[in-house]
Amino acid sequence: MGTQRVLGINGLGRIGKLTLWHHLGNDDFHRFVINTGRPVGTSLESVAHYISRDSTYGLLHRWLSGQKGKPACSVVSEKDGLLSIHGREVKVLREARNPRDIPWRDNGVGVVVDCTGTFVDPHDDPDTPGGSLRGHIAAGARVVLLSAPFKSRQKNVPDPEDSKMMIYGINHYQFEPGSHTVISAGSCTTTALAHMMRPLLDRDLTRRMITAGMSTIHAVTASQPVLDSVPGSGAKDLRKSRSGMASMVVTSTGAAKALEQVMPEVARIGFMAESVRIPTATVSLIILNVTFQSGMTPDGKPLIDRESINGIYRQASEGEAAGLVKYSEEQNVSVDMKGEDAAVVIEAVETHTRTGFVDVEIPPDANGGKASRDGEPRICRIPVTHVKVFGWYDNELGSYTHRLGQLTSFIAGVL
Repeated sequence: MGTQRVLGINGLGRIGKLTLWHHLGNDDFHRFVINTGRPVGTSLESVAHYISRDSTYGLLHRWLSGQKGKPACSVVSEKDGLLSIHGREVKVLREARNPRDIPWRDNGVGVVVDCTGTFVDPHDDPDTPGGSLRGHIAAGARVVLLSAPFKSRQKNVPDPEDSKMMIYGINHYQFEPGSHTVISAGSCTTTALAHMMRPLLDRDLTRRMITAGMSTIHAVTASQPVLDSVPGSGAKDLRKSRSGMASMVVTSTGAAKALEQVMPEVARIGFMAESVRIPTATVSLIILNVTFQSGMTPDGKPLIDRESINGIYRQASEGEAAGLVKYSEEQNVSVDMKGEDAAVVIEAVETHTRTGFVDVEIPPDANGGKASRDGEPRICRIPVTHVKVFGWYDNELGSYTHRLGQLTSFIAGVL
């Protein structure tokens, strides 16, 4: 590693902890400063205990080094909040909750990843009561990355010019040092969906989509209670207060709207999206449905079929999207995908296509003449192919946090 860099992480929940895990496994940051905003357990040893193990992904040392790995997480100084984790210095700040009060500048932090899920409005200024993303900038950071989509209270108002949603492998190269200071890394579902759509939009055969939509069968998240709880004041969706581990829960997703921010060409399609939460700890599944106007071969076969769609994803996985899109012809189940380092894994054995025909009435000509000689409307029969593609993604570590980490390293490297 060249210049030693320091990464700040605000919030040590699911994505905050896994963000640290990701960067501990890479040689991109020398030191880490983590802000919990409050005391944790009885001492710094409680923080070390929490960081070094995970109910979903196991023990940190085994994740880093395999079965032969040895624990290497210890307290260096309780007073100074210093830990040593597998050869890296980790400083833990346990006081300030408002981003503007976190001493990033004093600790040499240039890039902060905010994983609290609390500060999501890019319009809020540093002095917004309760805190804001821009508070990190006021506290000394040069760039702050949000591990969630932006959510503004100002309806139909464009995001500020210095803020942008970016997904690694899709539009991360649009980052401009000095111009972009507040970045959203989108969501896990948007990340996987974008990488499913990109290969299709990049090919002449499939870029002309008529309609598209997706359903995500999504693992539970920390926003759901373990047991039924009383709905909060003003809560409209009462299902969100039901036990996440006892039922499937139909809920909404902002993936379609967010997708338009990183892939503007999707806006013309009228993309739809919905989500069903299921009682598993991680790994989710996107079922992508796309309708195309399909050309036909001279012998009457559709040009868009199962083989051509799978061929597109296979080509992408070996070419421009290598390491981001993976192609599998195995019969997988969700647990096989836990920790899988890919934005999305195409379950090729389940790709389906079906071609039908739509009769379209041709309107009269510009002079009001009839469309046919006998006065009857003239009909044009158009072949339409419906395509269904399945894509796995580890919504916590493998798909989302690794892409967030790559985006973070890229930005830090060009600052």
